[in-house]
Amino acid sequence: MKSIALIAIFFVLGVIQVHAQQPEPSAAQKYFTDTVLINQNGEKMRFYSDLLKGKTVIIDSFFATCQGSCLPMNRNLEKVQEALGDRLGKEAVIISISVDPTVDTPTTLKAYSQKLNARPGWYFLTGDKENVEFVLKKLGQFVDNKQDHLNIFIIGNERTGLWKKAFGLAKSEELIKVVDSVINDKPTQE
Repeated sequence: MKSIALIAIFFVLGVIQVHAQQPEPSAAQKYFTDTVLINQNGEKMRFYSDLLKGKTVIIDSFFATCQGSCLPMNRNLEKVQEALGDRLGKEAVIISISVDPTVDTPTTLKAYSQKLNARPGWYFLTGDKENVEFVLKKLGQFVDNKQDHLNIFIIGNERTGLWKKAFGLAKSEELIKVVDSVINDKPTQE
């Protein structure tokens, strides 16, 4: 009976030790959460863990049937994609989130991404309306009317905590400079 009690105590202590070793979620993980969105390939993606964690991100909001600023903004992202070269998908990802998730299906977004020559590492996201709206609200990009979407890129380095905003219709050369400054940000030494 004593050995069963000792095994039970060691088991409880072992579980406590395992839980004590789990790292605390980062501020970005707590804030952004792992809300599930769907990319242009129909794959589910957790917003923090699959898209933001350990990377620099360039985020915009758009909708595929937009007749105004969306295509010029995404053409700017196409140039950012070119400037990133082989860093795209490794150090940095581009995230384009639809403000019209009921119309912008993965199939629609796939066709849109092909028009922009999007390479792996550039994600066009849609999903359940509630999930998309939640993420857009967290980013300060939510609008009631899709026509009112913002022309702002959010550029963030999750590793260092540096986040910047840039006007999505600025000259692509200027946007590339901002993206480079965020990618090249170094963590502060403690």
